[in-house]
Amino acid sequence: MSINSIDHDQMTSITNKWDHSEEIQEETRPAKQAKSAEARRRIEALREIRESGLTLEEAKELGLIH
Repeated sequence: MSINSIDHDQMTSITNKWDHSEEIQEETRPAKQAKSAEARRRIEALREIRESGLTLEEAKELGLIH
């Protein structure tokens, strides 16, 4: 199927039938996932700092944590 063979009116009518409540729910999930991923990275960084023997003050001075 070629992109030129798609009927634009048919595609428009299909998009008008979509349930927009699902889209709203999906938009909130990435923000939560991003926060969770950021928290996991921060925890892992703090573990690595602890394992290396650095203090938090030294890690801040080196720019490892903010």
